[in-house]
Amino acid sequence: MLLKRVLSLGCAAVIAALPLLSGAAPHAYVPNEGSGTVSVIDTATDLVIADILVGKKPRGLAVGKDGHWLYVSDQPDNRLQLIDLLQRTVGGAVALGESPEGVAISQDGRWVVAAIEAKNEIAITDTATNTLAFSVGVKGQNPEHAVFSPDGRIILVSAEEGGAVDVIDFARREQVAQIPVGDRPRGIGFLPDSSRAYVATENSSEVYVIDARSFTVIERIKGGARANGVAVHPDGSRVYVSNGGDGSVSVIDTTTNRIIATVPVGQRPWNMALTPDGKKLYVANGRSNSISVIDTQQNVKLRDIAVGKLPWGVVIK
Repeated sequence: MLLKRVLSLGCAAVIAALPLLSGAAPHAYVPNEGSGTVSVIDTATDLVIADILVGKKPRGLAVGKDGHWLYVSDQPDNRLQLIDLLQRTVGGAVALGESPEGVAISQDGRWVVAAIEAKNEIAITDTATNTLAFSVGVKGQNPEHAVFSPDGRIILVSAEEGGAVDVIDFARREQVAQIPVGDRPRGIGFLPDSSRAYVATENSSEVYVIDARSFTVIERIKGGARANGVAVHPDGSRVYVSNGGDGSVSVIDTTTNRIIATVPVGQRPWNMALTPDGKKLYVANGRSNSISVIDTQQNVKLRDIAVGKLPWGVVIK
């Protein structure tokens, strides 16, 4: 089905689609909020191979399960931009509400969630139709990240001014709990089995470990200065936390919940993503206009990749 669609698009689209069809290395997608672009990085070569114009201030992003669509929040225009990755152009938009921020996708690829900062809610897009399905209000103020648990049961929402994480029961489409954490919660990452979540709190420079069944804090980890983004290794053995004030990434062993390494990166590291095999971590350095690539086996930085202005995060597919 996909091959027939690609063939009908012409030679240029076929060339753009080849990485999706040939089993080539995955691509890293980086929203540059100061440039209004998404940089496309070939993770085999760590070279930028394209820059896609996407809007005025792209921030959160997620890739659809089949690799066809990239979903990017365009904060000033209050919408979710739909990027056709076969042609690397904007292919539509979904109106979300004022000031959308972090974006995530359910593991089955059906639903995209966006945190709507000014409305204190989350908005859910149905990828089957690429239309807004419903919204759910949250108690926290200025939500920045909303993340599905791998089993799809809940969504955790971090609110910058809430000092807490809101818990949304996805089936019931309502908030069912609120978990107090440190000041200015930011990034959220779940273990693959959905048992625990790790939440970085920027102003308190801590990482909170949450039991995702009982909705309670089970441990607090002192992190680097201004702990921010969170990424979880595919095998669940490690959690990575960017430290915006230190220009570093902390590596947490999930067996002991202790920091076992700290890796220097660029200035103001923000959100991050791992390759599917877990061997490389890509870190967006907002003030360095770069992506740092970390070897997760040796816990060392391999290189920096220049991208657009003010990169906000990374997603890899």
